[in-house]
Amino acid sequence: MIRLAVVLSFFGLPLEAADFEFCWEGDNGYRMEGTMSVPDPVMNRSLLTHNDISAFFIVGFKDDVPLGTWDMRQLTPTTSWNLSFDPRGMVFPTGGMHDSDKGQAWNAGGRADDCGDPGFGFNSGTNAQDLCVNNVWHTDSMINRYTRFPVFPAGSTDLDCGGVALFGSLPQAANSASK
Repeated sequence: MIRLAVVLSFFGLPLEAADFEFCWEGDNGYRMEGTMSVPDPVMNRSLLTHNDISAFFIVGFKDDVPLGTWDMRQLTPTTSWNLSFDPRGMVFPTGGMHDSDKGQAWNAGGRADDCGDPGFGFNSGTNAQDLCVNNVWHTDSMINRYTRFPVFPAGSTDLDCGGVALFGSLPQAANSASK
């Protein structure tokens, strides 16, 4: 009985999480930066999905001017939300369908025209990697669909977003609440 009580007491404790940062450089001065948290117990898997992420935040820029943000707390039943993350390779897989394990749909589906108005989203599908701003597909942000999209531990000195360093002002993934 005591063992059961000890085990049950752990269910009330918050899980420890690994925090990550990432940035994406599109064409024509477009850029996106973000943070995410992943509960430690799932970090040993070879591929994680949006169902495994505990917090997620992105912000987009054009020539260092903010375009918009999206946070997992804004998720609704109609939001395009697909995320695949390879924690061993420290990359977001790209090049496949936006709704597959080799694609990404972060508040932007396959046509990247469904991010809300106002709104912001990212899509990596079979055509390209690109952004959605205020329900408009920004085709001028497009880069090759197979462009590598690395992820870094929070606070990494290897992260270089090519623009103004803004990570100090981004919400921390651990503080971005839950699904």
